[in-house]
Amino acid sequence: MTTHTLFPLDDIEAGTARKVVIGDREIALVRIEDDVYAIGDTCSHDDVSLAEGFVEAEDCMIECFRHGALFNLKTGEPESLPAVRAVPVYDVAVVDGQVVLTIEASEDDDE
Repeated sequence: MTTHTLFPLDDIEAGTARKVVIGDREIALVRIEDDVYAIGDTCSHDDVSLAEGFVEAEDCMIECFRHGALFNLKTGEPESLPAVRAVPVYDVAVVDGQVVLTIEASEDDDE
């Protein structure tokens, strides 16, 4: 397990997403109110950044800007076509005002 302190929560506006790169892993961090979610940044339907998509705060989803696939921020599961494969999700928390991402050892081996 590796833990990464990324940036202050205030550095990401509520209702927006931000891409971070940890090693060879691209992750979209999405803030809804004071909660942060972390999912794989690449749409499973088309090779584009989910962090550039639209945050659906009410439904806790992010929409890929290219073809409109919706992904559940809690599970990574696609909620609409054209995506049919999930994207990975990661543990993220706000600790003392800082966004902290944890990648489990098994996740380190997956990608």
